[in-house]
Amino acid sequence: MKETPIDYAIAQEVIGQYHLPDFGKATIREVVAIASELENRTGTEFIHMEMGVPGLQPAQVGVEAEIAALQKGIASIYPNINGLPELKEQASRFIKAFINIDIAPEGCVPVTGSMQGTFASFLTAGQCTEGRDTILFIDPGFPVQKQQVTVMGYRYVTFDAYDYRGEKLRDKLEEMLESGEVAALIYSNPNNPSWICLTDEELQIIAEMARKYDVIVIEDLAYFAMDFRKSLGKPFEPPYQPTIARYTDNYILQISGSKAFSYAGQRIGITAISDKLYHRAYPGLTQRYGGGTFGTVYIHRVLYALSSGTSHSAQYALAAMFKAAADGTFDFVSEVQEYGRRAHRLKEIFTRHGFHIVYDHDLDEPIGDGFYFTIGYPGMTGSQLMQELIYYGVSAISLSTTGSRQEGLRACTSFIKDNQYELLDRRLAIFEENHPL
Repeated sequence: MKETPIDYAIAQEVIGQYHLPDFGKATIREVVAIASELENRTGTEFIHMEMGVPGLQPAQVGVEAEIAALQKGIASIYPNINGLPELKEQASRFIKAFINIDIAPEGCVPVTGSMQGTFASFLTAGQCTEGRDTILFIDPGFPVQKQQVTVMGYRYVTFDAYDYRGEKLRDKLEEMLESGEVAALIYSNPNNPSWICLTDEELQIIAEMARKYDVIVIEDLAYFAMDFRKSLGKPFEPPYQPTIARYTDNYILQISGSKAFSYAGQRIGITAISDKLYHRAYPGLTQRYGGGTFGTVYIHRVLYALSSGTSHSAQYALAAMFKAAADGTFDFVSEVQEYGRRAHRLKEIFTRHGFHIVYDHDLDEPIGDGFYFTIGYPGMTGSQLMQELIYYGVSAISLSTTGSRQEGLRACTSFIKDNQYELLDRRLAIFEENHPL
């Protein structure tokens, strides 16, 4: 057996410090901490694929707009809780340009990233009707969103979409929603981490079931227009970003500046509430707050209590990026296609050394290349593979933490450097030799 790139004893010692009964249940932050400590202790470079952090330069149009706003002195002024009027207008226009859906500017609400947007959405949805405080996750998904639900004391239910694609989705949703306890359901599209993309047929099924059981649909578009199998980057021209908004009027869209515009550090995004939902009054909200609609409660009660608004200067940045994208002067999709190119190269290296892609098909199509992909190795659970790869200087997270029922890992392309493809190839060759199939 060949010696591993990371000393086994040192790795065991560092992992042991975290007292994890099951390494596969380690959080993203714990995996980052372990990998970083091992890098420092051993002087060996790690190939980091655990964190979903943008690995490209921030959009310059946003940076320039934010600097200009700061130079004008807006840092001393509290932002309007409703949001910068220019941002609300440009968000509405951006949604029309790339999704071809009409949402009034009043329903386009700036938030400190989609993390705050989903937290506020869960919180408000769970207060609408007494006895309905359960959130349904169509998994796999972003692990921290379940933590959000737990923090607020709500309940959640979940299922892995792996076995319920296409028409099979209808019966599964019926099963999950028929209790009448679900207030809202959420999914990401493209999906974190599997990178599956729900089809129009599946979105229609979700809309039909949500309408039948009066459930609010939260569509997380963190990876906006990043299904690179389609040309989704031309403003006001088809094809458009697929969305639930074509099939129901009881929805919330979460549009983040983090990945599409590489603007994660400024914590800025938009919660876009459909016109009908924005103006809908619920008995639970009336009882709790004495009045208001979903939209006004979301803004003036929930968001106000959470943060009293969103970074003023970052709102100017996002407004400028939305405007430039819709004007056609900023091709943000071409910028982020780099993630797809990285995924293609990484998948080839992994599969050449005996690994397989766990979520390898999107119904009858091969899975697209994007920000994430999933890997497994014959005879190993996700937890075992996750720990074993640490000894080879490769860090990723177990699919089990995403709600997936499949054995394997989520790998992110964002931190991969040009020199690391060859490095990964060498390390996986040793891995393959030490774990013959």
